[in-house]
Amino acid sequence: MVRNGYLPQRPIQTGLGDIEVKVPKVRDRSGSGIKFNSSLVPPYLKRTQNIEEFLPWLYLRGISTGDFSETLKHLLGPEAPGLSAATISRLKQDWEQDYQDWTRRDLSKKRYVYVWADGIYSNVRQDDRLCLLVIIGSDESGRKELLALTDGYRESAASWEDVITDLIQRGLKIAPKLAIGDGALGFWKAVAKIWPDTDQQRCWVHKTANVLEKLPKAVQPKVKEALHNIWQAETREDAYQAFDHCIERFEPKYPKAMECLAKDKSSLLAFYDYPAENWQHIRTTNPLSPSLQPSD
Repeated sequence: MVRNGYLPQRPIQTGLGDIEVKVPKVRDRSGSGIKFNSSLVPPYLKRTQNIEEFLPWLYLRGISTGDFSETLKHLLGPEAPGLSAATISRLKQDWEQDYQDWTRRDLSKKRYVYVWADGIYSNVRQDDRLCLLVIIGSDESGRKELLALTDGYRESAASWEDVITDLIQRGLKIAPKLAIGDGALGFWKAVAKIWPDTDQQRCWVHKTANVLEKLPKAVQPKVKEALHNIWQAETREDAYQAFDHCIERFEPKYPKAMECLAKDKSSLLAFYDYPAENWQHIRTTNPLSPSLQPSD
């Protein structure tokens, strides 16, 4: 194997603009037909990975296909070559196909111990009835994976049933041990119907927000501290004691807030049935993307 000059120079789009690149060639003198391609600069690479990831992000933020060149000219140069409206339309078709392939992937060899679910609303579509239904699963090794991401109608039970049923049809036959979510009744109705043996854990972040919004601002810090004492307790017994103490302390003056807390007592403390090293992860829906705002 010997060095044999360079391939023709070609531009590659980067965050610093176009960079001209010459890739060395290698020749096989043995006649075995061995070929080498650069892993840094593959044969058909036109733009770097950060640009490839940036384009769909811009599209989701509402940039139209015809405005990409104008939007990116300050980043990639005045012409923004290779990013015409036709190119963006073709890339959009590729993104849609990638999504369709992802939604059809086989799950028959998968098993998830925990799943987190939430309905996430965004301002991409001016329709407050539609949201993204998101499910993330964690296997026995602790590896998390996005399982579902699809449109839903106001987090209805029917929409969640469709999502869970689709997972089962693609091979996810074993129900998770624990499901974590907010107070959306649609999701819990779907879980009770399709995964009746799955334990339910209410998200402490959402529950804390729901309780505090029913209180005067002056008393919110005290109640928040009392709520933290519950889910940060070392044992189930300590948590139940802190829970009862919080109810007794604040119920006389703030019955609505304490009613909101008390009605979900068992599902708020379900995480104590699982290994202590997992508590930090399974008592909230924090594994879902923090960049998107979840609904209550």
